[in-house]
Amino acid sequence: MSDFAQRTLADRVHAVPPSGIRRFFDIAAQMQDVISLGVGEPDFDTPSHITEAAISSLRAGRTHYTSNYGTPELRAAIADKIFERSGVRYDPATEIVVTIGASEAVDLAIRGTINPGEILILPEPSYVAYLPAVIFAGGQVRSIPTSAADGWRLDTATVADAAPGAKALFLGYPANPTGATLDEATRAELSRIAVAHDLLVISDEIYDRLVYEGPEHRAISAYPGMKERTILIGGFSKSYAMTGWRVGFLCAPAEIIAGLVKIHQYAIMSAPTPSQDAALEALRNGEPALEEMRAAYARRRSIVLDGLAALKLPTGAPKGAFYAFPDISSLGISDEEFAERLLQEERVAVVPGSSFGASGRGHVRICYAVSEEKLREALVRIGRFVASLKGAAV
Repeated sequence: MSDFAQRTLADRVHAVPPSGIRRFFDIAAQMQDVISLGVGEPDFDTPSHITEAAISSLRAGRTHYTSNYGTPELRAAIADKIFERSGVRYDPATEIVVTIGASEAVDLAIRGTINPGEILILPEPSYVAYLPAVIFAGGQVRSIPTSAADGWRLDTATVADAAPGAKALFLGYPANPTGATLDEATRAELSRIAVAHDLLVISDEIYDRLVYEGPEHRAISAYPGMKERTILIGGFSKSYAMTGWRVGFLCAPAEIIAGLVKIHQYAIMSAPTPSQDAALEALRNGEPALEEMRAAYARRRSIVLDGLAALKLPTGAPKGAFYAFPDISSLGISDEEFAERLLQEERVAVVPGSSFGASGRGHVRICYAVSEEKLREALVRIGRFVASLKGAAV
């Protein structure tokens, strides 16, 4: 980097490394015959009726700005869906804002609430964007490690110990990269801790519809005392195969939403109108397609878990999202080297676990949102690579 560029960029930018996910994705994009298990994106096309809703929107001339908050129809549908599934009611006029994907919602929630020096509690491993968002806001992260030995379970006693002096607790469940979920007792205890320590809770629930074991997901804001202290984040990318449409949302008390909309209105204005109309169609009529895709992910999950077990790579059963997080530490190389060599030698792209924080070291993230045929072939290639490592170690 030139001296001028070094001086020009803010210290907070220098403090954040490039995304480990994107680095491997960019390398893989330049190679032939690569099976990418790296980027967390559904391989399905957006259901056709959702796409047609956007086309109709364009043809009807709906190409102008909406309210900063989003279209009234979409906000009402979001409120109805949350109430239907979790029993908590949001006022669509004042307590919901439509964003450019859940990614903007994460940035808004953190940048709009965390002052320089303030502390946010963050369980690890965690999605790669959470920590940088705190750094860009000038805040500090107090990490809560989780481990494969406990099934990546979030220990509520550890959260309680970390609470004094913190302003906020960030929850991202079902979790990327581990697929961990929070059971009812854990959610209830986290709610009690948040109330007792007067914590803001920012909850990214983008994978809420992709749960394979245990009870269906329930929003953390539905628990006693939580709606008034929770910023709830959701979206359409994962459940409805709409990653490229860039439409998400956040829900919070009206006074908090009004503050966050200040950032949104100056930086973004509004989410694209045709994307909002597509999202509305997804909520109104997308349930059959969602269930079909979720069933496909469940089958793929079984293929991956069986394949990794055959390779003797310990992998806790992920209960949600669409990731497996096997332990490769017994193979004698780091997760970074494993991912780099697997890509170069066998043309399979995975993400090193250390990209998701110190708790992820010695693991790699495998996304199973690809076809069964590709998954089976990828497992064959991973098996060859693992065998070569074990042979070299003899």
